[in-house]
Amino acid sequence: MALINPHINFNGNAEEAFNFYKSVFGGEFSKIMRFKEISSTEHPIAENEANKIMLIALPIGKNILMANDVPESMGRTNENENRSKISISAESREEADKLFSGLSAGGNVEMPIGDSPWGSYFAMFRDKFGIEWMVDFDPK
Repeated sequence: MALINPHINFNGNAEEAFNFYKSVFGGEFSKIMRFKEISSTEHPIAENEANKIMLIALPIGKNILMANDVPESMGRTNENENRSKISISAESREEADKLFSGLSAGGNVEMPIGDSPWGSYFAMFRDKFGIEWMVDFDPK
């Protein structure tokens, strides 16, 4: 079966966001590539963009959460747009509580964690970087 690996665009704070995500999920980055690593005479990278993230990847279970910083020359990413939510299926209530508590810190909770009308343990929120998440534990 195919895996879904979300990819998020940031306006220069991808590394900060991913260090935060790593503190919640644990693990290590499987890749960190900076724009300076792809600079060439044909595709020069501005000095102020050199250390920004071209690609960062954090394995989470069998999936990989990925991101990059959008170069200023391409314009800013609208951080207030309604981005697609990243849905996490927890293996227990305890794991759901831990993920909700960690990821929602400093963010905006839309639906606090609790029993949902459809029978699962569920929460929905936007983290402090503007990324929308859903945490779900279905005991069935």
